[in-house]
Amino acid sequence: MKPTIEAFFDTVTQTISYVIFDEAGGYCAIIDPVLDYDPKASKTFTHIADKIIAFIQDHRLSVQWILETHAHADHLSSADYLRNQLGGKIGIGQNIPAVQKTFKKIFNFGDEFIPDGHHFDHLFADGESFQIGKITAKTIAVSGHTPADIAYQINDVIFVGDTLFMPDVGTARADFPGGDARHLFKSIQKILAFPPETRLFMCHDYPPTNRPTEWECTVAEQRAHNIHVHDGITEDEFVKMRNARDATLGMPNLLLPSIQTNIRSGKLPPVESNGVSYFKIPINLI
Repeated sequence: MKPTIEAFFDTVTQTISYVIFDEAGGYCAIIDPVLDYDPKASKTFTHIADKIIAFIQDHRLSVQWILETHAHADHLSSADYLRNQLGGKIGIGQNIPAVQKTFKKIFNFGDEFIPDGHHFDHLFADGESFQIGKITAKTIAVSGHTPADIAYQINDVIFVGDTLFMPDVGTARADFPGGDARHLFKSIQKILAFPPETRLFMCHDYPPTNRPTEWECTVAEQRAHNIHVHDGITEDEFVKMRNARDATLGMPNLLLPSIQTNIRSGKLPPVESNGVSYFKIPINLI
């Protein structure tokens, strides 16, 4: 059964979230949902998530999965909010404990934060199959951007997360803690080995000024036109380019609050004795 795909674009973080379902009145999965965040006031909102909820309710869908492609550094996840509203299991790649351990040290979290992945309902292994109603999905481990990145394949569709962008934008950075440009190249080759007509859905788009926002292309288009990793680019060439480019990039605006939320599956940091939750901001560390 071919999935029906509905995209939700967040103009603030340029993130695309998805609802994938088998049929009206059936079952669905949500991929990479966004929690709105105003960094100036440090306030969260649920505008994007509520649009997803309205769509799911309008189509009488039951949520089976809320899927993260990785612990995002550029937006907060609304996975926990959506699970509380709609049910379903939150899933992510099985290497998320490695990411949690890294950032537990960076943020100096106490013993109450145990970096074993238990914050998520399910940790997916590479090549694991699972059901979204009548649809069979399969995971593809795509480390490099982070150690825990995972893509989701459903028939002739792959949700690639931050591994690839549209061909005229290129590929994800690999300089976050635990990132690795060589791993990223190998992960991209796994995706580009699929049949040319395979449809790829992006998690972000940062378009040049001469085109509107887009989030779908094919393996063939990536192999022919991706500015960083088209056919003919060697692993060493890619690594040299990626490392040089990453050295010029600033940190994402929402890196610090995003990571603290997303390694907890979308939960904000625990409230303190005054009933308020706080983000920690390390100074001169990252």
